[in-house]
Amino acid sequence: MSLTKIVDRIRTAQSKFNIFTSHITTPPLATASKGGPLSNRTAAIKDNIVTKDFPTTCASNILKDYTSPFDATVVSLLKDAGAVTIGKTNLDEFGMGSLGMHTIFNPVKNPLNTDWCIGGSSSGSAAAVASGVADFSLGTDTGGSVRLPSAYSSIIGFKPSYGRISRWGVVAFAQSLDTVGIMARDIDTVAKVYDVLDKYDRRDPTSLSQNLRDELEKKASRMSRTKPNIGIPQEFIQGELSPEIKESFLKYIDSLLQKGYDIYPVSIPSIKDALSVYYTLAPAEAASNLARYDGVRYGTKDPETADIVDDKFFNAARSNFGPEVKNRIILGNYNLCSDGYKNNFIKAQKLRVQMINQFDRLFPFENVLTRNKPVEDIDIIICPTNLMPPPLTKSVSQTEKKNPLHEYMNDIYTIPMSLAGLPTISFPLSSGKPWGVQIATQYGNDKALLDFVKANSA
Repeated sequence: MSLTKIVDRIRTAQSKFNIFTSHITTPPLATASKGGPLSNRTAAIKDNIVTKDFPTTCASNILKDYTSPFDATVVSLLKDAGAVTIGKTNLDEFGMGSLGMHTIFNPVKNPLNTDWCIGGSSSGSAAAVASGVADFSLGTDTGGSVRLPSAYSSIIGFKPSYGRISRWGVVAFAQSLDTVGIMARDIDTVAKVYDVLDKYDRRDPTSLSQNLRDELEKKASRMSRTKPNIGIPQEFIQGELSPEIKESFLKYIDSLLQKGYDIYPVSIPSIKDALSVYYTLAPAEAASNLARYDGVRYGTKDPETADIVDDKFFNAARSNFGPEVKNRIILGNYNLCSDGYKNNFIKAQKLRVQMINQFDRLFPFENVLTRNKPVEDIDIIICPTNLMPPPLTKSVSQTEKKNPLHEYMNDIYTIPMSLAGLPTISFPLSSGKPWGVQIATQYGNDKALLDFVKANSA
């Protein structure tokens, strides 16, 4: 397809689905002629990943006029590989949300059915792929923000191991969890983009060192087998799972049995604490990261009200945050205060470590970060991505007003793998249906995971 037609398609998709916060309006002819493994592939970038060519707003009033003087590492790597960035995608403000509704640019509409929520926070990135306007997109996944919208829009969403893709230039939500993820309609495209982005970056202190990457490759090659052992954590198969998702999930398991895979029930007891652990740790990190938006370093100030702070919970600059971001700042600061720190934050950190240890014992080789020794011999774990089909957009606002915990529950299946930093991918269980299956494996074993999905997509 010519780039002129791509621009026309962008305009049409934007009017239907509200995908972008900014996008190209003329064909980028110079970029289009560049060679590389992603030559002329179109990419959409979540608007919390900084770019020189487009504003970076994080879908927030506090950054609505901000343009970065540099590109994030992932953006530079895509450019070098020949990809064409067509725009920045809409999202829940600062990545905080699982519905795609908390944005100053109005919610993203789901290309499968515009009455459905598309999920968040990488809502626009999912819609860019699902609508066919981009070959692939980048999102960020803190607790499921790539995988959940991928499931809701029936595409593939991949969260690599924490530290394998650089976070330099990604606006931080919770830095111990944030991971750049890849979304596409086919697994081959996901794998090609991952090969481009899977690089050590000295500017990112959380980037996995080259020595550890080399060690992981040796361990993975030694432990590879034709038919990996599959485990299904019993904690993920809950009574609340919707009947249609449960039926599709069981059909997929049956297809694996027909192919000769051995499938075992396994247990990760700490999964029951995952939601509480996440919503203790992530808001605490967010409150710390968002302190920089004070109207001096980042953000804007109203000179007439800048000094009126004593009688306001949020000063004039920080009042530009939306309601969900304010809620998480309050929750995060509570968990970091003296009593909250002892009773909540430290306990949540210990439970997180306990969960990581329980995941580690399942897999056949040690985690290169924790050095936990394996106990069982499970290569792959499988579970649904979403508990229920996507909610209707018209019903969301009333549900949130009654109880905001309804939204937080959307991440119940995705959060455990984020807390453990495991590579995890969601792909459709049934074409065109808004639910998916999650496949995860040991930390760092990303390529084996992608190979498994290539051979066993639903």
